[in-house]
Amino acid sequence: MKCDLCGGKVEKKLVSYTLFYEGHWIIVENVPAKVCQQCGEKLFSPPTVERLQKIIWGKKKPQRKVKTPVFDLSSI
Repeated sequence: MKCDLCGGKVEKKLVSYTLFYEGHWIIVENVPAKVCQQCGEKLFSPPTVERLQKIIWGKKKPQRKVKTPVFDLSSI
């Protein structure tokens, strides 16, 4: 399979999906995706997107939490 953006080779991998939602960072690990080896574009299947939505919108309790340092480039 080839990437729709750059034409690079796409491989199946497990990735971390990160987003900022309702004032909080959310990380979902071990998400199946097709990842372009050239540009890094990630493609998720419709069933995977549905599972991600259920986790995020359903406000499921996470397995663990991490503290994340935050930097503001304008103040450095």
